[in-house]
Amino acid sequence: MAIVESWQIAEIAGPKKAAVISRPEVIDAMISRSKHPLMVVGHLASEVPLGEKRMIDHLIELAEKRDIPIIATGDTNRELLNRGYAQAVVMPAIDVGYRLTDPDWKGPGEKGPYDLAIFAGLPYAMEWTILSGLKHFAPHVKTIALDGTYQPNASFSFANISTGELLRILKAVIGQQEEKKNVQ
Repeated sequence: MAIVESWQIAEIAGPKKAAVISRPEVIDAMISRSKHPLMVVGHLASEVPLGEKRMIDHLIELAEKRDIPIIATGDTNRELLNRGYAQAVVMPAIDVGYRLTDPDWKGPGEKGPYDLAIFAGLPYAMEWTILSGLKHFAPHVKTIALDGTYQPNASFSFANISTGELLRILKAVIGQQEEKKNVQ
């Protein structure tokens, strides 16, 4: 297996690095096993074009199909509202990272502690730092980085992939989720 490097190669993550997501089934399995997942969406998700839509549109579709709550950071909530998604909670990204380290934090809505946090659309360095904190201080939370860049501090991350490959994988995950809902 080839060694995967951080998108910013000067960032040294340490000996424990993210497992590379090479198939959509990995994301599907992680979400399926999770008791209480969470999606943290940053402003860059509304700027990244993926096919006919933006990344944020695909994330909304995934969140709605799997009933995953979204925490919107920065001004992301405006983009979510413009797309008809009004269930998001607004919170600074750093605050989300800090609160996830508390195994007793029940989160917005007081539904219980999170065991899976999915990150997308945050600036690379900010996401890298938040994931580093979670890797070291929140062993009870698995993390997935859904951007097309390798985030070594996540539990699972894509390698540095093209937007076309990212779109293919996201569509497959969303499609798998839809198939599972129809079967159940």
